[in-house]
Amino acid sequence: MTIAGIGTALAVGLAVGWLGRFVLPGRPAVPLWLTMTIGGVAALLGAITAWLAGVQGFSLLSLVVQAGLAATGVVIVIATAGKERSDSR
Repeated sequence: MTIAGIGTALAVGLAVGWLGRFVLPGRPAVPLWLTMTIGGVAALLGAITAWLAGVQGFSLLSLVVQAGLAATGVVIVIATAGKERSDSR
């Protein structure tokens, strides 16, 4: 994995984290910096996964894996944040 690959993964993850705020309905209880961080970390994991699977260099498959993992991570964080149960009726 090259420095350019790491930079691309971070850019993809930050973009997915930022866009995830607008795609999901309602006001998320998660701050923007957290969704972008989750997106970046998940995209890096996607780049590592694609590299370990044998995808070499810059390819569409690598971008799809990065964006898919980043989107999944952002959706999970936003969907589970702020869902506290209350005993009040």
